Amino acid sequence: MITALYRRYRPESFAELIGQSQVTDPLRSALRADRVNHAYLFSGPRGCGKTTSARILARCLNCKEGPTDTPCGKCDSCIELSRGGPGSLDVVEIDAASHNGVDDARDLRERAIFAPARDRYKIFILDEAHMVTPQGFNALLKIVEEPPEHVKFIFATTEPEKVIGTIRSRTHHYPFRLVPPGELLEYLGTVLDAEGFSAEAGVMALVVRASGGSVRDALSLLDQLIAGSDTKEVAYQRAVNLLGFTHDELMSEVIDAFAEIDAAKAFSAVDKVIQSGQDARRFLEDLLERLRDLMLVSSLGNDAKAILRGIGPEQFDILTIQANRFGLSDLTAAAEATSKALSDTSAASNPRLQLELLCARVLAPVSQRSIAAIHQEPVATVAAPAAVPVKTPVSPAKTAPATSAKKEVQPEAAKPVAPEVEQSPEPEAKSVITAPKQPVVVAQDITTATVKSAWPMILETLAKQSRSAWAVAFTTKVIDFKDEVLTLLFQSQNDVDAFKSSQGAAEVLRQVIREQLGVVVKYRAKVAEAPVKPETKNTVEPTPPEEFTTEEELEAQDTPVEVIQTPEPEAEQAGEFVLREVLGAKPIKGEPN
Repeated sequence: MITALYRRYRPESFAELIGQSQVTDPLRSALRADRVNHAYLFSGPRGCGKTTSARILARCLNCKEGPTDTPCGKCDSCIELSRGGPGSLDVVEIDAASHNGVDDARDLRERAIFAPARDRYKIFILDEAHMVTPQGFNALLKIVEEPPEHVKFIFATTEPEKVIGTIRSRTHHYPFRLVPPGELLEYLGTVLDAEGFSAEAGVMALVVRASGGSVRDALSLLDQLIAGSDTKEVAYQRAVNLLGFTHDELMSEVIDAFAEIDAAKAFSAVDKVIQSGQDARRFLEDLLERLRDLMLVSSLGNDAKAILRGIGPEQFDILTIQANRFGLSDLTAAAEATSKALSDTSAASNPRLQLELLCARVLAPVSQRSIAAIHQEPVATVAAPAAVPVKTPVSPAKTAPATSAKKEVQPEAAKPVAPEVEQSPEPEAKSVITAPKQPVVVAQDITTATVKSAWPMILETLAKQSRSAWAVAFTTKVIDFKDEVLTLLFQSQNDVDAFKSSQGAAEVLRQVIREQLGVVVKYRAKVAEAPVKPETKNTVEPTPPEEFTTEEELEAQDTPVEVIQTPEPEAEQAGEFVLREVLGAKPIKGEPN
């Protein structure tokens, strides 16, 4: 017969107790200074070490070397109160749930009068003290208030407010807390190693999450997983099934459906949840947990590893890929909808309906934002060139402004175009992605359609060469390709930042495009979530939605640039004048020269 893990690994000293330094430190100081009180009240959630601490305190008080903060473990009292010990006659543990009346209190008073049989103190440990009736507490009040010198009381309870105030006021109250996930994860790892077992990535994080911070619950769950394992390694699939969590593949399917705005895929995942018999509330809790992880990754990037403990490198890469497919606003809206569905499910008679309503709430706003992004026209500004002014030759043919097929714009006055225009970097403009100084391969037959058709193959090749580069590039869409300038649509500003900040991602993608198409490209970035430019008198008709471009960008495409950034709203008008002056274009009618 094997003893349960929580009994085999029960701490025998305050030094072995984890996550309760707010209790152990002052108690050890009091023991070292011999300032021990006659009554203590230990309170806190289940499984956090209240009764264990009471036993350790009893060992410290009755140790032959004591009172001491570290029991010797060799004397008769320490051996009897150890993990497998039979117990001591001078340390009485009472289950207050079944001994809560006046008669039980009177019996305890009569036993307290007698001196200890062998040890220094006679110690009474009342577990679940909140179960004692008010009459029973009143019967104990006198002896708790003025006990004999050889008597100590330790009350342990999960509900200290139910202990009457007259008893609480005569005790030293120490509140216990749930153990933080980081400490509990590390502790469970040492226990697993001591048992000669190992676990697949993600298993221990599931155990910590299921335990809710209770050490006893965590050890019980780990004991169950070890007992049900066929090998010396605890499998992730078995842990998911046993603990009742949503499998990572099904959760990824739901997240992908939300990212792709695929209603069929989302509702199919809901059907899988229902058909597998999984609890709808647990699924919503898991989904909310995943959205929270994605929000952290989207906001903190690689720094989120310090918060998302217990997640392996592969799982973190998956989270990074999924987070890059959303904007932070989308994740926040999805989390709010999931939280509302979770609160509604407890009172719902049809859990499936609640899950399907959640999918509708999440997909509808995303669809509306995506449709609105098609009509957005962010104003483009040229990224800063090198720090030294460069004289760039501008041909007269390239200085002619682009005209709309529906509305022709006539300039007020014609300015002579200089053969050369001296460009100086704007103080506020920043070059984000530096183009490599390589000879550009001429590819006259490559069009936008060519790049779009080759884009899946380009991304597939990119994934083989650099996983990190693919993670920040696979959500982009090809909008336009002209004069070796490739315009890419990003779903959010976070995606653009990730593309900029990822080391070598832009360069690896450029190299793959060169291998596939034989051309070295420069990048232009567009953001789908950019604010819609207000309409003015001179606003031209937008091009068809699938092109995602504006008249100003068509004008700017004649100049080879690296990155086109959307300016701040207050700098939009000034940005247009600077752009036209740099390009040598004539001002639009109705605007100052």
